[in-house]
Amino acid sequence: MTLISFIVCLALFLAIGLASFLFSRNTKDDYYLASRDVRPMFVGLSAVATNNSGYMFIGVMGFTYTVGLSAIWLMVGWIVGDFITSLFIHRNLRKKSEAAEEVTFAGALSTWNGTHFKVLRAVIALMTLAFLGAYAAAQLSAGGKALQALTGWPPETGAIIAAFMVAAYCMAGGIRASIWTDVAQSFVMIGAMTLLGIVAIMSAGGLGASLEQLQAVPDFMNWFPVDLPFGPFFGPLLFALGWLFAGFCVVGQPHIMVRFMTLDDDKRLAQTRAWYYSFFTIFYALATVVGLMTRIHLPDIGGMDPELVLPTMAIELLPPVLVGLMLAGIFSATMSTADSLVLSCSSALTHDLMPERLEKPIHLKLVTIMITAFALAIALSGNQSVFALVILAWGLLGASFAPLLVLLARRVQVTEPQAIIMVLAGAMTVVAWREAGLHTYIFEGMPGIVAGFIAAGVYRLVAGKPQEEEAAENA
Repeated sequence: MTLISFIVCLALFLAIGLASFLFSRNTKDDYYLASRDVRPMFVGLSAVATNNSGYMFIGVMGFTYTVGLSAIWLMVGWIVGDFITSLFIHRNLRKKSEAAEEVTFAGALSTWNGTHFKVLRAVIALMTLAFLGAYAAAQLSAGGKALQALTGWPPETGAIIAAFMVAAYCMAGGIRASIWTDVAQSFVMIGAMTLLGIVAIMSAGGLGASLEQLQAVPDFMNWFPVDLPFGPFFGPLLFALGWLFAGFCVVGQPHIMVRFMTLDDDKRLAQTRAWYYSFFTIFYALATVVGLMTRIHLPDIGGMDPELVLPTMAIELLPPVLVGLMLAGIFSATMSTADSLVLSCSSALTHDLMPERLEKPIHLKLVTIMITAFALAIALSGNQSVFALVILAWGLLGASFAPLLVLLARRVQVTEPQAIIMVLAGAMTVVAWREAGLHTYIFEGMPGIVAGFIAAGVYRLVAGKPQEEEAAENA
């Protein structure tokens, strides 16, 4: 029964994605931006499903199981930071990309002020391919781990199934197929997490009994990790601020921001945000609760991968039919992000890097297959931590692009050399921070973003103000 319910759900998602072919207009703009005619509810829910990837069901579960209540700062910081930046970036990105008739994130940033920064476009596209490729691999790995826990199959099997489905419906309808399936998957994801949360609490004796058992685990219900450096005040403050910067990093994620570029009218962004943040908050809160409950039902996992605690708990608590639903929820999360990542990589390659842009739908679809195969190859190359891969890619993308996007949205004149230096400074700082082992205490995206802004300021001091800005001041 587990496999039957799982297959039924997957077949439904595949059918929804393939049905989008009937509405395809066979153009580049439709393949990558759904002709910019997507309604607020669909944009909001698609962005939620893309943001809350398989990393939520697999990576965050393992992280929460390991560190306990202090994982809540990841949720709070992520949502608050995301909301702050959305207030002045989403509308600007939607308007600027349409005015420049750009279908990619790199294209929007490189033509923001009527410029044509070809080198910047290439740099952003190359980084998008590298980082999002690893990110997509993490999603496929998450699907493989889930299937391994629930069926005993090798993790490679789940990764291959997820890759096949992503390639199939992306080829059928491009981003429209991705958005349609995201909406369906968002409801399955939140339904699966709600179901498991209720069953886990009731099985532990209710809410009061659950709290007592959680508090009995040494240091598990501390608001902050006990081994933080920088003292009892600055240590927790920097830990929480680090995850706030993880929220700021959302605007540097091409696969999420392109969702807002598909909106039918930038004046309807308030409705889009209502859908997005309502579902985001509810789902992340449920995920945190479920993550804590795994420690009650699985007090000792021995040598098992902590990232398998959620599917393992589902097997113990749920009947076979609902176990299949839970597996479908995990697969939904992995595919809702993987398809977005694949399409963003495809657009970066065909629109930003190739000397002659590919316009024919058949060529775009062939590139989509190539990118999916590339991500699958990375996923099959080793048993990587989903949480570590996602957090690293997230920090790299956010630190590379968020500072530049913030300056552009605030109407600051930026030259191409300055923009490139900002992008590289952010990425290199993230890598250095992780290599130093400091990411255990402070999310690496925070120093990366700060480094991007510092690089912009230093360049401005050395090179002076851009000619356009001086002309405007002297006019």
